[in-house]
Amino acid sequence: MAKQQQFYVLLGNLMSPDNAVRKQSEEAYDTIPGQNKITFLLQAVRDASAAEEVKQMAAVLLRRLLSSSFEEIYPGLTLEMQAAIKTDLLTIIQQEASPNIRRKVCDIAAELSRNLIDDDGNNQWPELLKFLFESVNSDNVNLREAALHIFWNFPGIFGNQQQHYIEVIKMMLVQCMQDLAHPQIRTLAARAAASFVLSNEGNPALLKHFADLLPGILQAVNESCYQGDDSVLKSLVEIADTAPKYLRPNLEATLQLCLKLCADTHLTNMQRQLALEVIVTLSETAAAMLRKHTAIVAQSVPQMLTMMVDLEDDEDWAMADELEDDDFDSNAVAGESALDRIACGLGGKIILPMIKQHITQMLHNLDWKYRHAGLMALSAIGEGCHQQMEAILQEIVNCVLEYCADSHPRVRYAACNAIGQMATDFAPTFQKKFHSKVISALLQTMMDKTHPRVQAHAAAALINFTEDCPKALLVPYLDNLVEHLHVIMVDKLQELIQKGTKLVLEQVVTSIASVADTAEERFVPFYDRFMPSLKHIVENAVQKELRLLRGKTIECISLIGLAVGKEKFMPDASAVMQLLLKTQTDFNDLEDDDPQISYMISAWARMCKILGKEFQQYLPVVMGPLMKTASIKPEVALLDTQDMENISEDDGWEFVNLGDQQSFGIKTAGLEEKATACQMLVCYAKELKEGFVEYTEQVVKLMVPLLKFYFHDGVRVAAAESMPLLLECARVRGPDYLTQMWLFMCDALIKAIGTEPDSDVLSEIMHSFAKCVELMGDGCLNNEHFEELGGILKAKLEEHFKNQELRQAKRQDEDYDEQVEETLQDEDENDVYILTKVSDVLHSVLSSYREKVLPWFEQLLQLIVQLICPNRPWADRQWGLCIFDDVVEHCSPASFKYAELFLQPLGQSLGDPSPEVRQAAAYGVGVMAQYGGDSYRAFCSEAIPLLFRVIQASDSRSKENINATENCISAVGKVMRFRPECVNVSEVLPHWISWLPLNEDKEEAAHTFDFLCDLIESNNPIVLGPDNSYLPKIFAIIADGVANESLKGEDACSKRLANVIRQVQVSVGLWTQCVSTLNETQQKAIQDLLTA
Repeated sequence: MAKQQQFYVLLGNLMSPDNAVRKQSEEAYDTIPGQNKITFLLQAVRDASAAEEVKQMAAVLLRRLLSSSFEEIYPGLTLEMQAAIKTDLLTIIQQEASPNIRRKVCDIAAELSRNLIDDDGNNQWPELLKFLFESVNSDNVNLREAALHIFWNFPGIFGNQQQHYIEVIKMMLVQCMQDLAHPQIRTLAARAAASFVLSNEGNPALLKHFADLLPGILQAVNESCYQGDDSVLKSLVEIADTAPKYLRPNLEATLQLCLKLCADTHLTNMQRQLALEVIVTLSETAAAMLRKHTAIVAQSVPQMLTMMVDLEDDEDWAMADELEDDDFDSNAVAGESALDRIACGLGGKIILPMIKQHITQMLHNLDWKYRHAGLMALSAIGEGCHQQMEAILQEIVNCVLEYCADSHPRVRYAACNAIGQMATDFAPTFQKKFHSKVISALLQTMMDKTHPRVQAHAAAALINFTEDCPKALLVPYLDNLVEHLHVIMVDKLQELIQKGTKLVLEQVVTSIASVADTAEERFVPFYDRFMPSLKHIVENAVQKELRLLRGKTIECISLIGLAVGKEKFMPDASAVMQLLLKTQTDFNDLEDDDPQISYMISAWARMCKILGKEFQQYLPVVMGPLMKTASIKPEVALLDTQDMENISEDDGWEFVNLGDQQSFGIKTAGLEEKATACQMLVCYAKELKEGFVEYTEQVVKLMVPLLKFYFHDGVRVAAAESMPLLLECARVRGPDYLTQMWLFMCDALIKAIGTEPDSDVLSEIMHSFAKCVELMGDGCLNNEHFEELGGILKAKLEEHFKNQELRQAKRQDEDYDEQVEETLQDEDENDVYILTKVSDVLHSVLSSYREKVLPWFEQLLQLIVQLICPNRPWADRQWGLCIFDDVVEHCSPASFKYAELFLQPLGQSLGDPSPEVRQAAAYGVGVMAQYGGDSYRAFCSEAIPLLFRVIQASDSRSKENINATENCISAVGKVMRFRPECVNVSEVLPHWISWLPLNEDKEEAAHTFDFLCDLIESNNPIVLGPDNSYLPKIFAIIADGVANESLKGEDACSKRLANVIRQVQVSVGLWTQCVSTLNETQQKAIQDLLTA
């Protein structure tokens, strides 16, 4: 008993407001063995004499204990003890007078039951099921409530008996939802029904069977909202998110209810926003279904706009020097976000016509709030209505620019916001069409000294504009831009010194950086105007409130340095490095959330790009903090619905609902900085190569585990990118060190290809793996690696075919429309991109291992043959042929054993309507001639007329066909060069010469010039003509090749051609004849070739 009393004291202390007392009690609680904890906690919950908050705390802790440590504790209890716990819990539920404690004990029972369902789906607590049936039919309202609460908390409680009891479950829910005497039972039954639907979202037949419960759920949503309870409404949001098809039979009623609630200003903002959330979520999860109800969507748009007008009049708003974060609970932010999402979900074809009229009216309203909301709405819909707005962009931009001179500062702010957003959404069209008007309006607005927030936002919009502005467009405005930016910077520096205000200065420094970044070397004349002031800021802005300004100035200096180049920057480089180093040595004193950290890390990487190898000396100082930031471990937690209620997303937590009343939470602070730091490590490895070798070991040990860092895509991408670069750095340490490093990363890379969930990241990982294999070459993969890789590639190809089937099925769906088709095409492109990476991986393996890898390759053979079947989409055929091209190129003559599988499709593909397929087929003919061996002779002969047909087609040189045509020309050349016995050379060669040079495909151009060299050096009469009369034509071909950069001065072929030209120079007459026919560009190209 004494121990139990001590335990009560401990529970009291766990709730203490004093941090030290609480911490000490938590430590003491953690030392109690699990089985004892259960006994103490259960006793506390059962004890009628204990204080309510103590009992409540004990109940919460007992539920958490069962949730987090069930496997460690419960199976070790005696059977008697296990039985006693079950009995006690049911007894407490029946006898406990406090509704609050009773609910908490129901949560414990649900948690225990969740853990007592075995692998076969048997619930090993049958007494609880019996209790549920009895309670739900009881006259005692408390017991009915308890039964529903347990079922709501754990709807899977019936395990493998669910189908058996399905009618009983349905009856129970219907009955309770019709309990006229007890509103709380109706509400709880509706939540339980929603919970059951959500837990069976993958079972369409069950959802259909339970469709007639939805009207009851909707009624409960309506009733409970007016009782101040939004729990059923939240359940409806979850259904819209997870099981939207369940709403289909009553979609009209669902939408009407949500519209009514959203419009009712008597409800709380939160309830109105949740009602809107149902509609918006459906636009994302069931867009095609919602598009059939456009009348209701059209009614929801004004609701969003009305919310956006819900702003407060704040006289000081435009004078503020601190940017407070948006109030994410406000109607204005919720309305804007909803508009953005519904435009992206349903598409501009539907949303723009609905909203255009409203926005026009709002912009002409005398109340500033309406004008502000109209402009913010334009910003919000840009991404979703991209195509439709692009068509009327002129009209929109002219309209928005007027409001840069509006009488109200917040409207001017919103106009800048719209310009900045459009500059991003419609780049570079926006910049190309409206540069003059936009730059002039923004510079005008930036001179608004009396309203710093407007001034700062105009500078921010200028950043958006210049980031995506083509350099040639910006250069004519440089003088004017620089003049304005310099005036403002000097002015604001004075203000900082006199008044301590900094908001505008922070933005202007970034605007200067952005202009320099785009202008590049054209910024050199303005360098001296800015650099002294910028260095001054970094030296003197050391107070805590100036950290962001200092960070942005460090970024600005490094971007200007990168823009103007090493020569101009060098005199300042040393001083800048010292400033950075000084900050770096104070780095250990910086707080973890100091904004300077990420700016510093990026600045170092830019300095590395500017200084190149000279940067190596700074690595010892830079690497410590960089590794520390790259090693940040985020705070994570597994929480159930009960705990979730105490944590809000505003605290920097983000949650993913895992279903089954559980959520995974992650604290996002530091994640962006970690991703930046990882990206910078990639930059160092790339820039410094062997100069980075000292750090390769610690970096590879950091990066390999990060391939599984699922909290941030950017971190995994950087980890993948770093692998081949680190191997290149490590080369200087010799083959043993290199092999060790490769073995450390190889397993993880292969596994990551198999498990990566995001297709963009997956393509990076596959690309990196392929580069590593090419770098390491023959022998880098052992049998286990091959076995695992083969299984994964097979699975990727099978998934590719399965996804195509699923897309075909979606085209038969009742909700199929043209927007769905757009989505399906996007998915298809994604899939094809992964297929290209499968091809990359196979290329790396085939080119490294050659014919000895063919037995392994054969497990994929049938799938690759499937890719080149005539009925497959063109991209499948293209990449299937590319893989066979690789087999021929790297595994011949052994490759001929597969000839019957691919030769006929390859021959037919030379006449394919798709140029990409023709290109892959033509390349195949070329490699057969060059590498295939004698077995392919007959096919090479048959291919020549087919290649001729492609080359001589009337549109063969059009933009979409040119690459395929050039591959055909190259293939004809390769057959003549490597298999002259397969072709009548004297007949074909004149044609071939007339088709040269190749301008688009640089790789194939190199092959053709190589062959041309052979022909000229051997004095081939067909090429040179009688008395060298064809030489002027040859000169023109060579000159065009140089001008188009198909010939590079440093390669062997260029040197051979230069020799040919020098030999002609000796004969003055012939030289004059050759050069006189060339135009100015061609003559310059010949000179360049001779002087290279």
